[in-house]
Amino acid sequence: MEKTSFVEYLMEFGLTRQEASIYQCLLVEGKVTGYEVAKLTGISRSNAYNSLANMTEKGASYLVEEGTTRKYVPVPLEEFCKNRIRRLEESKKWLVSHEPTEKTHLEGYITIEGANHILDKMRNLLSQVEKRVYITCTRNYLLLLVRELEELMESKKKVVIITDQPATFENAKVYVGENRGMQIGIIADSKYVLTGEYGEGSMNTCLYSGQKNFVELYKTALSNEIKLLSIREENKNV
Repeated sequence: MEKTSFVEYLMEFGLTRQEASIYQCLLVEGKVTGYEVAKLTGISRSNAYNSLANMTEKGASYLVEEGTTRKYVPVPLEEFCKNRIRRLEESKKWLVSHEPTEKTHLEGYITIEGANHILDKMRNLLSQVEKRVYITCTRNYLLLLVRELEELMESKKKVVIITDQPATFENAKVYVGENRGMQIGIIADSKYVLTGEYGEGSMNTCLYSGQKNFVELYKTALSNEIKLLSIREENKNV
């Protein structure tokens, strides 16, 4: 399980599954020949040599020539990761500065599927908030967004949370209501809405939209819930 996980994380840094397996082998063995890599990993000799050549180009391994013998050593893991991230940041800057201009932008409805994609969208949506955000979800899901929420509060942006268990967030207004289950919802700057199901056991499907009518409808629903929760809170204190 750990080996599979390690390989899959390496694949996030641009290596194929086969290259990731070989890189893991290099980290364990140190300096090895292509023949030894093939023998240790069970990969065919031709595929092993091709992968090692690609890995050298990608900055995952170094070629060392000892006489007539060609051996490969791994680039240290932290160095490899830092180099890949640095190149991606540089590529990102270039892409942003050369991004094609849209002719027409129509706000529609986008379906986002998959737990990782939904979590990425939640985090990106929160990181782009300019003035205020309303978020509704179970407290367990809030824990996944702590960093983004803290950054919003530190920058004095309005944060309103509706959740199902007491939660302490300085500089945020928290309302405790019914069990949220798998349901999540975010309204960012009264411009964008993300709502749907997220989490283990759910369909992991959310709707994202900037349609004004949809945003207003969802905002009204949350406002009504906040009013009811405020009344309950006041009655408790009487």
